[in-house]
Amino acid sequence: MGWFTDAVAWVRSRTGGAPRPEPPAPDQLTSVEVLVGRMHEIDRALPSGDGVAAFNRMYLRVTELVRDRLVEGWFGNPAFVTRLDLVFAGLYLEAVGAGTPDPSWAPLFSARLEPGRVPIQFALAGMNAHINHDLPLAVVTTCRQFGLTPDSPGVEADYHRVNDLLAAVQEDVRRSFLDGIALAVDEQYAGPVANLVSGWSISRARDAAWTNARVLWSLEGVEPLRTDFLGTLSRTVGMAGRYLLTPVADLAP
Repeated sequence: MGWFTDAVAWVRSRTGGAPRPEPPAPDQLTSVEVLVGRMHEIDRALPSGDGVAAFNRMYLRVTELVRDRLVEGWFGNPAFVTRLDLVFAGLYLEAVGAGTPDPSWAPLFSARLEPGRVPIQFALAGMNAHINHDLPLAVVTTCRQFGLTPDSPGVEADYHRVNDLLAAVQEDVRRSFLDGIALAVDEQYAGPVANLVSGWSISRARDAAWTNARVLWSLEGVEPLRTDFLGTLSRTVGMAGRYLLTPVADLAP
């Protein structure tokens, strides 16, 4: 948003346009260090071949990178970004502990031990669920906890600053995938795997998530439209996850 929109949002925040801050949920994570520790616990508890472990390792790397940037003062509002990081991650931890995960997460959890996929597929399927479904919810929740809106000054700018960090991570992951693909599948399957994962982009997913966060914000209290929107979002994200997890080879030992 431009300076004029930021100015309007600032005025609204001083004249009753912004919501009252809401308290965090009782079980909400309290710090990024606690989150990193929890993710290390998950990593140690899962077998190396578990598809959820592949996503967790990637997510842990991103979380540690965000933590470091927070310490360096890289964000305009580090308190907001910290809370967003914690609320966002809490939705992943909720999926890990759920007996029946949300439809957006269901493809990853149902296929996590099945053969025929390589780790990059599981990692991207997890990112698809977490970014496209969970991130809009996390943005709305964090704004409400701070008494802000998505249009409040600095909120969108800090949101997009995370994209710069994730772009580097995604490129590293793609390079490691290309370097190691021959070790995981026969050459005849390398092309199909590359085709599956090449069309998925973190930056495009986060752009879509920001738009969906704004839609969710505008639909607050508008029922049943808001519930219908969330249900459609879950199913659509789940469909993309199933596509990313299309079996490409028989990798059973």
